[in-house]
Amino acid sequence: MRHDAPTGAPPNGKTAIRRVCVVGAGVMGSGIAAQVANGGVPVLLLDRVAGPDRDALARGAVERMRASDPPPFMSPGAARLVATGNIEDDLAAIETCDWIIEAIVEDPAAKRDLYRRLDAERRPGTPVSSNTSTIPLDALLQDLPEHIQRDVLITHFFNPPRHMRLMELVHGPRTDPAHVARIAGFADRVLGKTVVMAKDRPGFIANRIGAFWVQCGIQAAIALGLTVEEADAVLSAPFGIPKTGIFGLSDLVGLDLMPQIDRSLRARLPPSDRFVTELAPVALIETMVAGGYTGRKGKGGFYRLDRTGGSRAAPVKQSINLRTGAYAPSERVTLPAALRADPAALLAVPDRLGAFARRVMGETLAYAAGLLPEICDDVAAVDLAMERGFGWAQGPFALIDRIGAPAFAALLRREAIPVPALVERVGSGGFYRDTADGRRVFGLDGQYHPLVRPEGVLLLDDLRRRARPVFRTGSASLWDIGDGIACFEITTKMNVFDDGVIATLDRALDSVGETFRGLVLYSDAPNFSAGADLGLALFAANIAAWDQIEKLIRAGQAVFQKLKYAPFPVVAAPAGLALGGGCEILLHCDAIQAHAELYAGLVECGVGLVPGWGGCGQMLDRLARDPLTPHGPVPAARAVFEMVGTARVSTSAADARAMHILRPGDRITMNRDRLLADAKARALALVQDYVPPAPPEFHLAGPSGQLGFAMAVAALRRQGAATPHDVTVSAALARILTGGAHDPAETLSETALLDLERDAFLGLIRATPALDRIEHMLETGKPLRN
Repeated sequence: MRHDAPTGAPPNGKTAIRRVCVVGAGVMGSGIAAQVANGGVPVLLLDRVAGPDRDALARGAVERMRASDPPPFMSPGAARLVATGNIEDDLAAIETCDWIIEAIVEDPAAKRDLYRRLDAERRPGTPVSSNTSTIPLDALLQDLPEHIQRDVLITHFFNPPRHMRLMELVHGPRTDPAHVARIAGFADRVLGKTVVMAKDRPGFIANRIGAFWVQCGIQAAIALGLTVEEADAVLSAPFGIPKTGIFGLSDLVGLDLMPQIDRSLRARLPPSDRFVTELAPVALIETMVAGGYTGRKGKGGFYRLDRTGGSRAAPVKQSINLRTGAYAPSERVTLPAALRADPAALLAVPDRLGAFARRVMGETLAYAAGLLPEICDDVAAVDLAMERGFGWAQGPFALIDRIGAPAFAALLRREAIPVPALVERVGSGGFYRDTADGRRVFGLDGQYHPLVRPEGVLLLDDLRRRARPVFRTGSASLWDIGDGIACFEITTKMNVFDDGVIATLDRALDSVGETFRGLVLYSDAPNFSAGADLGLALFAANIAAWDQIEKLIRAGQAVFQKLKYAPFPVVAAPAGLALGGGCEILLHCDAIQAHAELYAGLVECGVGLVPGWGGCGQMLDRLARDPLTPHGPVPAARAVFEMVGTARVSTSAADARAMHILRPGDRITMNRDRLLADAKARALALVQDYVPPAPPEFHLAGPSGQLGFAMAVAALRRQGAATPHDVTVSAALARILTGGAHDPAETLSETALLDLERDAFLGLIRATPALDRIEHMLETGKPLRN
């Protein structure tokens, strides 16, 4: 995988991290090994011997990951970077490794024994880190020789390691500072992690606060008589927390881990800590675990799927009664919109849901505020740990700011919860302030300090707090990100393309041509773009406003062509979803600087349509230019037909490269926070001597090629694998990819191919099956399965 940054290059001249060893092939250890491989670095994965096949544990872990969905590996090539072995026969191989990660059982004595064995085989000075989630470093180093103590530290990854962005790094007074800098840099640039420095305390930052929050929430729900659905509805959207809430999260993480974390924290926290004084082990969880109800990896957890209706019946989602332990069909709970959008409003509600919110979030936010400076000296670091480790949109201190520190202190007094001194000290000033010079954060010294980002991190969120865009509409904005580069940002829901986005992009291209040297397409939102606004298209179709739909298709084609042939370079910087039109705009850019987690594809066939903004032509051109594509008019068209016809979506940026959405020269950024800066650098590199691309010419198969595609689809229809409308859509797609009535002896222009796309799209959207599929997609978020 190609990166913009060097692979773990150390600042002090020591050997770079070119090979990593992970000891322990459990869920976390194997997942960490996969993410190292995703970064393009070879990994040695070792585990103990268990049976005649001495490497079975490590090898089996890799095979399970290959078959997992979602996959820990971003590509088959990444999986091939993992070598397996065992600690009895292969420990000497760690001499070739530059970083050793220990991910074995949470037992300090077992870890110390392993460190002594590793010390006999590793190169002197090679860092060894533990992936422990709760054990302090001091306990791991007990009675170890001083030279080992210099090299051991904690790197706490979160599950699943591929997707969770946080890594807490803990070092002690004897740790070699070079190890800290080198591993932090590698984790940031190569593994894509947000590295937060935590103090050497039990549970560190995120688990210390998160475990308290989950435990407090479960106990309060039981005490107040809430259902699991009610509790998860309260402890999710209103506070910017993922929709799993506490009970769904517990099922995801595994209920069997909760008693382990609870025991570990209780054994190491002081008796006065509120985790010890206010919370108690939950007997229901112990009972559930004993019965095999360990969450999603077991028979179920607080939620489960009942499949007793038989193989033909859809499974029924059930939830547990927190008081009786019995399961019943789960009932959806939706809070009023005003409460979902405002945590202060929910906290003021006098009913039991409000009481639950006050008890849990009051205790949790107060607990977090009271832990400084014990766990960390930095308010912003604590917030970042909860945002990246537990998926909160805002960390504890940012949430207190939303509520208002004086109002929060008053709430705590009413709930008989001690008010932390830090909350009293910040008063009405808030923990964060936005100034013309950037954001400032309240420090433990009572002063406000600049919020400093790591070098190479550029965020639109920071820019919008201190500056105004070049211009803004209701659908998009244009920003000046410095050095003559502009940034176009879509601001619609899910960043969908409506007529406002198209018009704003057209205006932005004119503005960039007059004022700037290059353009980046980017968004801080979770997803780059979910494509065209299907709701708008369905509304127009339902009132037979066919001219409006045609106008939108023509406008999109025109502005994408304008972007492609602009007199300045355009770089797309996608992350998350880039579907349909969101993928088509990528295909028209000079370069793509993609985040590693890119899920891109031309998915229009999934709703009974075909791409309408040039996606087919751009993919044909990409495949035809690939030297590995066989010559002739059919091979490229067949590959595009299969990809578009099945609405295939990439599972990563590496997979998008295999699909030819990314070209060989396009690049991948592992750390989401570095994506915009990397894209800006790419645009600047293209500015010098920039020349727009030459229009492609297409050599297509014509009517005879259409016949071949039709025969393949007819076979699927006979097998029951395609509906009548699928046949219609496939015929329309085949007509585009073969050039319609075009003479195969002649070339076809890009404009002519756009005409074929537009005609096919406009013909299909008039069909009732297409409208039914669009409506189903809007209602469920999933394609209709016939």
